[in-house]
Amino acid sequence: MLWSRRRVLIAGLAVLPLAACLRPVHAPGGPGAALRGQVRADDPQTPQEFAFVGALEDRLGRAQAARFQLSYDLRLRERGGAAVRDLGDTRFQIFGTLDYILSDSATGDEVQSGSLQNVTAYSATANQLATRMAQEDAERRLMRILADALATRLVAAMPTGGA
Repeated sequence: MLWSRRRVLIAGLAVLPLAACLRPVHAPGGPGAALRGQVRADDPQTPQEFAFVGALEDRLGRAQAARFQLSYDLRLRERGGAAVRDLGDTRFQIFGTLDYILSDSATGDEVQSGSLQNVTAYSATANQLATRMAQEDAERRLMRILADALATRLVAAMPTGGA
């Protein structure tokens, strides 16, 4: 029993030097600082796009004099899941796809592009208002998930974002 405690202690001490090398991505001076306030997304047109851009600005900051321009195409698709006899679908999935192009604002050159996908779900109830609110909440959650994934991908790809 004493030996197993020593193993845990030794393993914990071996990880400490690695932990000292890590720092928060969005902290001042962290790798994410290169993008803080530097990415201006295309103007949103739909409620889902407003939620996406808002979530992205939460992560990367609102652009003042943006160094990068983000063009995006956001598509949602809903599919019914669980079904109850005589009631129909009671569980729905919302699939989101985000295609994006990040370009240099000064030159227009493409810096990065790609596609992200994710999914959320919600349950239907006998109350139409509650079902609609659950659907809107699921869409907002999906927009935040996609914005977080995009911010992470952008920070990881930046030359100054290397460890």
